[in-house]
Parts: sequence; C-alpha cells; structure tokens
Amino acid sequence: MKKILGITVLAAFIGGAAAIGGYKLIERNQTGSTISEKQNLYFANNPLKVTSAGATDFTQAAAAVAPGVVHIKTTYSSSGKSQGGSSPFDMMEDFFGGGGRQMQRQPRAASGSGVIISQDGYIVTNNHVVENAEKVEVVLTDRRKVEAKVIGRDPNTDLALIKVNATGLPVVKMGNSDNVQVGEWVLAVGFPLDLQTTVTAGIVSAKNRSIGIIGREQQGNEITEEEYREYQRTGKRPKAPVNTSIESFIQTDAAINPGNSGGALVNANGELVGINSAIASQSGYNQGYGFAIPVNLARKIVDDFMKYGSVKRGYIGVSFVPLSGDEKPEGIKTNEVSGLYVNDVVAKGAAEAAGLKSGDVIKKVDGVVINDSPDLQERVGRLNPGDKVKLTVLRDGSLKDYTVTLKGEASINPAANTAATKSVEVSKLGATFAPATPAQKSKLGINSGVVVTSVTTGKAFDNIGVEKGLIITKVNGQPVSTVAEVQKALPQTRNGMIYMSGVSEQGTFNFSFPAQ
Repeated sequence: MKKILGITVLAAFIGGAAAIGGYKLIERNQTGSTISEKQNLYFANNPLKVTSAGATDFTQAAAAVAPGVVHIKTTYSSSGKSQGGSSPFDMMEDFFGGGGRQMQRQPRAASGSGVIISQDGYIVTNNHVVENAEKVEVVLTDRRKVEAKVIGRDPNTDLALIKVNATGLPVVKMGNSDNVQVGEWVLAVGFPLDLQTTVTAGIVSAKNRSIGIIGREQQGNEITEEEYREYQRTGKRPKAPVNTSIESFIQTDAAINPGNSGGALVNANGELVGINSAIASQSGYNQGYGFAIPVNLARKIVDDFMKYGSVKRGYIGVSFVPLSGDEKPEGIKTNEVSGLYVNDVVAKGAAEAAGLKSGDVIKKVDGVVINDSPDLQERVGRLNPGDKVKLTVLRDGSLKDYTVTLKGEASINPAANTAATKSVEVSKLGATFAPATPAQKSKLGINSGVVVTSVTTGKAFDNIGVEKGLIITKVNGQPVSTVAEVQKALPQTRNGMIYMSGVSEQGTFNFSFPAQ
C-alpha cells in the first residue's frame, strides 16, 4: 500500500513539474506573440473573477479594471503642438505668425489615459493623445512614472500603441465588441480633468456611430482648382476621394471628459469593449454623449503594430454615399432608401476587379445588412490586404453577391507605392525629394508628405538648417505628397515668404524663408 502511495505521489510531482515547466517555456517564448495570444496566456492563469454581469453592482468590474488603466502625460517641444483632440496640422496661427523658424521657449504638456493590454508593457491609447509628443510618460496605478516609447500611431482610427519597460503589469482583458448591446451597462475608466483613477457608469446608447471627427482631419480630400474649373466647363462632377478614416464608435452616456481619451470602456464583466476617444459637447465637457473605438478594431491595429510596425489595411476601392429617405444628392440615381450607393470605383482597385460598378447599391457585407458607412468600414477595417469579403449588391433591381479580394493602399493611392520611386531635385530649394512611403506615414501619423533625400550645400534648405530625412507635409499651407505638388505650391507665397511644415521622429516643425 505504501509503495502504491509513493508511486502516486511521485507521479503527481512529475506531472506538476511538467506543467510548471511548460508554462514557463510558453511565458519565455511569448515575446513575438500577438496581443490575443498574450491575453489568452495571461487570463488562462489569472481568470477574471467578476460575477456582476447584468447587475448594477460594478465593484468587482471596477476593481478588476482600474489597476490596468494608466495616466499618460505628454510633453511637446518648442515646435510641437499638444493635441487634445485637434488635428496635428491645425497650426495656421503659428504657420503665418511671422518669418523665420517658429520657436516657443517653454514646452507644453497634455494628458490622457491608456489601457495596459499585456504584462510586458504594451498600452493602447488614442493617436491624438501622443501624436507629436516629444516625451510620453506613463503614471502607473502604483504611482510609478515610466517613460514610454511610441510603437505605432494610426490617425485613420485615432489609435496608438505605446510600450513601457516594465513587467508583471496588471492587464485589462479584451472582450468582444460585436457582442455589445444597446442598453447594456458599461463603465468608463480613466483620468479625466487630471484627477486620479475615475470610474463612471452608463449604458451603451448606440453602436456604429460616425461623427465626422476623424474624417475631418483627413488631408487631400478637397477637389483641386483644375477639377473645379473642369466641372464648371463640362458639368462633370469630380470623382469623390476615397476616405480612409474609420469611424464606427460605440456611443455611451457614461461620463467622459477631457483626459478620458485613451481610457477603457468595459462591460459589467470587466472586459474591455472600447477605447474612449471623443465627446459631443457644446461646453467641451460631458453632456452625456461619449464615443469609444470598438475593441475588435483596436485589436487588429495593435496586432499590426506588433507584427509589422505599421497598419496593413485592406481596401475595397470605392467611394459611396449612404442612402436614406431624405432628398438625395444630385447625381444619385436610385429609389433605394437604405444601403451604400457606389459613386465611383477606383481604377484597378479591388472592387473593379470583382465586377462592381458605379451606381451599384451595397446592401450587405458578409451577409450582414448595412445601412450606413460605419457598418462597412469597421468590418473591412479589421481585415488585411489579400483577405476576402462578400458584398451583396443591388443592380438593376436584382441582388447579386460579389467576392472582393482586398488590396493595399497603393490600390487607392498609386503615389503611395514609392519603394522604387527615384528622388527628384527641386533646384529652387537646393534639395531632392521622394514621396513618403506608407510605412513612414503610418509611423509618424501623417497622411501626406515628401522626404528630403539630399540637401545641397549653400542652397536654401542648407542655409536654414533643413536636414536629410525630414518629411515635408505642407508647402505654403498646401498638403504635398509628390514632388510635382511641392513645385506647384512653391509660387503660392505670402508676403514674399515660403512657409513649410515638416515632421520627423523628433517632432513637428514650422519654418519659413524668403522666396527668391
């Protein structure tokens, strides 16, 4: 009997040691994992002990989430601009404030919130919380202050991923935003108005909301003067630009104020369902309309940053108008009151290859009925180039399914595919330029730009200290993405001065010099 007992104890000991050893091996090898794999590993060994789902007692959910929400403090250099929700290029006052390189003596600061999503220091927040920041500091719940590195920023979704050099951090569990229901209880956790950790409660007021705050920051969406003149001469409407911003917010009446940006929106189970991003308010403070980015979209952006360092987004390649019972815009030829009316199909894009045409009405995506642009954009925004999506399209009174294989950014913006683009000299500036690559634009959070590839000694750029590697985003107030656009904008001077905006890893710069 003693022999049998001894064998049993020995077997149990060996089994336990093997389990512990296996866990440690997995833990050591998780460095290159996706955020989903990191979270699965963490919560397999640290189950979330919350039982308040559907109830009005949120003490367990708040206790589980609060340690994983951090305070982010940012410092901006003399030429940088603190954001607080404004555009990174909203600098007109500084831009036309006088000649010479613009300088401000005292650095400025701002703050927001962030959510820890892995033990080894990855934190998701809003792009507008950290863009153009010279220094990003994270204040952990235990009051430790740790400097953070920006891993990636995506202005198209207003998301950013940062990392601190720390381990063993508390983690907020990612939920499934597709399962969020209008009317269910949610908590907003963050650092509003520079207060310490604050938890507010409310319900989900709506889903798939688009409020235009991200699309408004998109550059290059205006029609050119030549297009307008062509329209006046021929009456032919210019092609609508393809808007690459993605807005499909979860709307909540949980109190959200300045400083909550980048914080957590969690369900009653303590699971992250959104990243708080914006408020609709006439006063600038909470009036019951807060908006959060769905966590399912955030997960894709975060994984792309971790794998590639930039977002790999797939595009259908159409511009469209949401239909409703209201009076339709000029040129819309359909009696339908729901769906997305296809204005234009991008030449050689994914939609054209699949057989879609201008005038089609998109009614479903992967079998799910769509009524507004967020219904389509958020679902496609989770996918990569090469992924397939099924669109149900109404054409000539009949429904037909089309399988669209998504293409990359170059399919909607040929100038973006610049890996083999040669530098072109602009003699007036004494420099050569090449269009910024998609990876460069994604890393720096910009939507246009040309890279300074060389500077000639004794010429204009050399005289004012512009160095190789700087990305010029605007010339005389005009966004530039090609050398031709730089040359076209140069004559549009103000008071005999050429004004430029540029960005590098050190921050954003405004400078000016005499036109010659």
